[in-house]
Amino acid sequence: MIKVLISDKLDSLAVEIFEKKGIEVDFKLGLSPEEQLKIISEYDGLAIRSATTVTPEMIKAAKKLKVIGRAGIGVDNVDIPNATEAGIVVMNTPFGNSITTAEHAIAMMFALARQIPQANSSTHAGKWEKKKFMGTELYSKTLGIIGCGNIGSIVADRAIGLKMHVIAYDPFLTKERAIEIGVEKVELEELFEKSDFITIHVPKNEHTAGLINKDTIAKMKDGVRIINCARGGIIIEADLKDALDSGKVAGAALDVFEIEPAKENALFGYENVVCTPHLGAATTEAQVNVALQVAEQMADYLINGAITNALNMPSISAEEAPRLKPYLKLAEQLGGFAGQITTSAIKKIEISYAGTVTKINTDPLTSVLIAHLLGSQTDSVNMVNAMKVAESRGIEILQSYTGSTTNWRSMIDVKVTTQDRIRNVTGTLFTGKEPRIVNIESVPIEAAISQHMLFIRNDDTPGLIGHVGTILGKANQNISDFRLGKKEGEDNAICLVNLDEPLSDELLDTIANLPQIQNIKRLSF
Repeated sequence: MIKVLISDKLDSLAVEIFEKKGIEVDFKLGLSPEEQLKIISEYDGLAIRSATTVTPEMIKAAKKLKVIGRAGIGVDNVDIPNATEAGIVVMNTPFGNSITTAEHAIAMMFALARQIPQANSSTHAGKWEKKKFMGTELYSKTLGIIGCGNIGSIVADRAIGLKMHVIAYDPFLTKERAIEIGVEKVELEELFEKSDFITIHVPKNEHTAGLINKDTIAKMKDGVRIINCARGGIIIEADLKDALDSGKVAGAALDVFEIEPAKENALFGYENVVCTPHLGAATTEAQVNVALQVAEQMADYLINGAITNALNMPSISAEEAPRLKPYLKLAEQLGGFAGQITTSAIKKIEISYAGTVTKINTDPLTSVLIAHLLGSQTDSVNMVNAMKVAESRGIEILQSYTGSTTNWRSMIDVKVTTQDRIRNVTGTLFTGKEPRIVNIESVPIEAAISQHMLFIRNDDTPGLIGHVGTILGKANQNISDFRLGKKEGEDNAICLVNLDEPLSDELLDTIANLPQIQNIKRLSF
C-alpha cells in the first residue's frame, strides 16, 4: 500500500484525492521535528506547506520516500540537494496561488501609493487628517518588475490595465514573450534607474538573496517605492531602513521578512511602510487550488510515474508516461550495457536521438540512461540525481537530435569517452515497444537484453559457438539466445549470450581461457 504523510495544514480535498486513488493518508499536524523523524520511514510521499522543514536528517531517515510535494511555490524549507542525492522528487505548485499573490502585490502597491492602512487607522481613531495623507497616482508611472514568470506576468497584466508603463528584468524572459505580455525587457540597472515603483517576484536563491541592498538602492530613482511579496531576505532590511530614513526610498510594502514569523522588526512603526503577515497566497481559492494540485501531482507520480512541476528532474505528463515507457526501458538497458562494458574513468557521455524518438520528451530518457550508465560505477545514483552525479564527477554530457534514420524508425545511441578509449552502443524499439541493441562499437548485432548475459569479444574463427555452448551445457546452464556480429573485412567479432541464470566465476574463467576469446564480461540487468 502506498502511504502519504500530510504534515501541514491542507484543505481536506487533498485527502479525498489521495484516498480516491487508493493511497493511504495520514494527516498529522503539529508534529515536532523529532516526531517527524521517527515516522517518516513509513511513507512514500510527504505533502507539506511552509511549517514542515525537510532537513538532511529527515531525508536520511526517509528510506521509502519517493516524492515531496510543496503546496505552494517556495521550497526554502526543503533541502533539495540532499533530496536529489537521495533520489526523491521535489515538486511544487507554481500556478495554484499565482493570481492570489499577484493581486496582493497590486493591492500593496495601491495601499502604498495612497497610504490606505495609515489613513484607515487615523480615521478609526476619530481623526480627520485629510491633508496628511496626500498620495500619488499609479497612472502613467513606471513599474519595474523583477522576475516576470507566472506571478510577475500577471502583475504586469494588471498594471498595464492601470495604464502604467511596465518594464521587466528577468534573465529567462525572451523578447518575444516580453512583446506578448506587453512589457519592455530591460537590464536590472536600467530598471533601477527608471522605476517609480519596483515589485519583486523571484525566488530566494544564491543569485537573489540580498539583491536589494544599499548599493542597488543607490542606483534607484529618488522617491522610489518598493513592494516585496516574494521572499524575505531578497531585501536587506537594514539597508532599506537607512534608505527610508534618508528619504531615498519614499515607501515600502512588505509581505515577507528576513525572519518569520516577524514578531518584531526594525521597519515596524514606520508610517511609510505597509506590512502584512505573508498573506500573498492567503485566499480561500488559493488554499484549495494548491491542495488539489499537490495531491493530484503526487498521486500521479506515485501511481503512474507522471512528474509535474518537479524542481529537481524533468517533467513527465500523465499523457506522456505510457508513450515514454518503452523508450525509458530502452534507455535503461543502453545505459546499463554501456556502463558495464566501461572499465575506466568516464570523461564524456554523448547521447544521440534520431527518428520518432525526437518527437517526445527526451529529458527523462537522458536522466534514466545516465543513471544506469553511472550506476555500474557508483552507488546511490538514480533518475533524479543522475545529472548532478555526472556534474560532480566532471563528466561532460552532450545531446544531439536527428529527424530521420536510415534503418530504424527511432534510434538512441550512447557514446562513452574514457581516459583510454571510446565505446558506443545503439538501440531501437522493435514493433514500437520491444527494446533491442542493434550496434555495439560499429559492429551490427541485433539482440534483446535479458537479466543475465555474457558480452564476448573474440577472434572470428570456427568453433567458438560450439566451445561456449559445450562448456555451458555441461554445467547445465541454459542459453536462451546467442547472437554474433562482426565488421565486414575484419577478423574479430562480438558475441552476446543470454542466460537463464547468472554465471559462476569458475565458468567465466573457463570460457575466458578459450583460445578465441579476447575479452569476456558478465552483464546483469
